[in-house]
Amino acid sequence: MRKPTHLKEAQTTEQPPGSTVVMPRLWDQKQLAAYLGKSTAWCERSRWEGEGPKFIKLGRHVRYKAEDVWEWIEENAPRTCTREGS
Repeated sequence: MRKPTHLKEAQTTEQPPGSTVVMPRLWDQKQLAAYLGKSTAWCERSRWEGEGPKFIKLGRHVRYKAEDVWEWIEENAPRTCTREGS
C-alpha cells in the first residue's frame, strides 16, 4: 500500500548552510481522532494500553508524527478480505 502524498517523509540529505529544514508534521490527539474516525477517549485508552500509534510527550502535551500513524495503520490493517457466504 502506498503512503498518501500528505505523509511524504522529510529529506534526510545534508542541507546547505542557511537552508530550511523540513520537520515532520505533528498531530495532537484531536487531529489523530479526526483522521482515524475515532474518539479522543479511544486515543487516550489506546495510548495507555500501548496499542495505538507511537506518540511523543512534549512536556504535558502528547503529539503523534504523521508517518508513525501511517506505519501503525499499515501494521494493523487486515491482510485479507473474506466474503460472507464463500
